[in-house]
Amino acid sequence: MDLRRIRHFVVLAETLNFRRAAERLQMAQPPLSVSIRKLEAELGAKLFSREPGGVLLTPSGRAVLVNARKLLFHGHQLSETARSALDGTGGSLQIGFVGSATHGMLQRLIPVFRAEYPGVELLLREATSVSIIRQLEDRALDIGLVRVPPLRLSDMAQESFVMYAATHAAGLHSAALLACQQAGFIPRVSQQAVQVQTVLALVESGLGVALVPSVMQRYISDRIVYRSLLDVLPQAAAGLALAYMEETGSAAAARFRQLATREFALEKSAGSLAASERRPATQARTVQGLPQPFS
Repeated sequence: MDLRRIRHFVVLAETLNFRRAAERLQMAQPPLSVSIRKLEAELGAKLFSREPGGVLLTPSGRAVLVNARKLLFHGHQLSETARSALDGTGGSLQIGFVGSATHGMLQRLIPVFRAEYPGVELLLREATSVSIIRQLEDRALDIGLVRVPPLRLSDMAQESFVMYAATHAAGLHSAALLACQQAGFIPRVSQQAVQVQTVLALVESGLGVALVPSVMQRYISDRIVYRSLLDVLPQAAAGLALAYMEETGSAAAARFRQLATREFALEKSAGSLAASERRPATQARTVQGLPQPFS
């Protein structure tokens, strides 16, 4: 059923005059008459009786008017729901979380998100990290708060490194090279740069990974992931991460990611690894951390 015809009918029922109804609808009278006739034919009932001074509602017209107004209201609500879901201010957001996320992370994120996006219905589901990743792949979840294993520098031995130029950034070059040597490998250098910002730009372009001072984690890019390198018992360290599917993410999920990135501004002073974000199906994007490292 065409909602435009329903609206034409309601306006005519309220004005009881084709000329005034056409003016309110900003249309000519002949198309309005055609619209009403088609609606009457579709419903199989006369909705108006034509009078010398205008029209009157028939008993069928009075009965239809009540539901026609409801139909217009729900049609408007349907459009609003679709628009709000499209821009992330409405609809639902399904979040999977591990139990340790209840030790502060959920309490910090959820109230702020609800306050900023009250139209989004949050559906929370506790599960293991493995189960959450699987549900993200199956599109049963939009966002996951999962545990990630610690990152050791030796895990990066096969990666290409963006390195500081020895002639112009000797201090950073020596520190990065020493860290790699202590981890048991000589880095394979793909590019060199002088400034840390330039190193990050090359990483962002996908040319390799790099060791950067942790203060640079304040430089946020959708194409860079920062991972802390922990020297004290790294095998026992574990952090929390935000997991999501880039290709199928909803607008509400994107807003949640932005909020999490904002809320968990990095404050750690340890060294960090910067890597260009390559997003396979189960890629977890790490964002800023709690006192327990989030990355």
